[in-house]
This record gives sequence, C-alpha cells and structure tokens, in this order.
Amino acid sequence: MEYNTTVHAGEESIPDQAIEEKLIEAATEDLEREMEQVKVSFQNKTLVLQRIQLIDALRTKLRHTDADSKLILETIKHIIMLSTAILESQQQARELEEKLNEIKKRRFALKQAGEHKLLQIHTLKKKQKEELLGMEVGEMLKRICRNLQKETQMTTLIQNIFQGIIIGSKVNWAEDPVLKAIVLQLEKNVNCI
Repeated sequence: MEYNTTVHAGEESIPDQAIEEKLIEAATEDLEREMEQVKVSFQNKTLVLQRIQLIDALRTKLRHTDADSKLILETIKHIIMLSTAILESQQQARELEEKLNEIKKRRFALKQAGEHKLLQIHTLKKKQKEELLGMEVGEMLKRICRNLQKETQMTTLIQNIFQGIIIGSKVNWAEDPVLKAIVLQLEKNVNCI
C-alpha cells in the first residue's frame, strides 16, 4: 500500500514538473529576447555616442589652425561636394525615368492611334467595295481614281505627321529596331506602291 501511494504521489508530481519546465523555458526565451534587445539598444547608443565624440573631436580640431585641421576641412568639403553630386545625379536619373515613361506613353498612344486609323481605313475600304459593286464600270473607274488619290494624299499626310512626331520627340529612332522599321516604312512613297 505504501508503494502504491508512493507511485501515485510520484505520478502526480510529474505533470507539475512539466508545467514548471515549460514556464521556465518560456521565461528563459523572454529573457533571451530582452537581452538581445538590450544588446542592440546598447550597440546603437554606443554608435551614437561614438559619433557625437567624433563630431566633438572634429570641431575641436577644426578650431585649431594647423595642417591637420585644414586637411579635415578639405575632406569635409569634398564629402559635401560628392554628396551634392550624388543628389543631383539621382534627381537627373529620376527626371530621365519620367521622360522615358512619358515617351513610352506617347509611343503607345501613337500605336493605338495608328491601329485605329488602320481599322477606319479597312472599314472605309469595305464600304467602298460595297458601293463599287452597285456602280457602272465607267463611273466606278473615275471614282476609284479619285478615291485612290485621296487615300494616297491622306496616307502621305499621316506619314508626314508620324515622321514629324517622331522627329519632334527627339527620340533616337535609329537605336530602337521597331521605331527604325516604322520610320523607314514611312519613308516609302505611297504613289509608287
């Protein structure tokens, strides 16, 4: 009976021990996290203190007029000049990116306008074919000639407009193969086609 009582008492203490161990592990993890945060905070404060000490030492050194202070002053001026150049370069890069995006938008708009015009031309051609089927041959030939002249004039005008837009945008069309193909295509004389 005593052995049974001892065994049962031992079994009851085991769950209590597990709970205590979990609490100790959780507390240990919390303390380790807090220690890590304290270490990081200490390192940051140390860096700030070192920077303050460095700045104070530089100020003190700059008050003296010797070769070292002149060298330090020249170095600081050089650093400021480089920082200004970096900021200006970054600003120029942003402006160039904005210009590039604007050119891409215009190019996309031109492409859409060209596709829209082609669709209109195809629609117009369909209407003309339907009208031509109902006309007499003589009238049909005269009308075809007039329409052909109008179309060539419109195409030439559109080509000139596209060329003007491309040249006016100051884009180097010779470097872009797609744009180069478009410009060279615009060079063709419509009357010869």
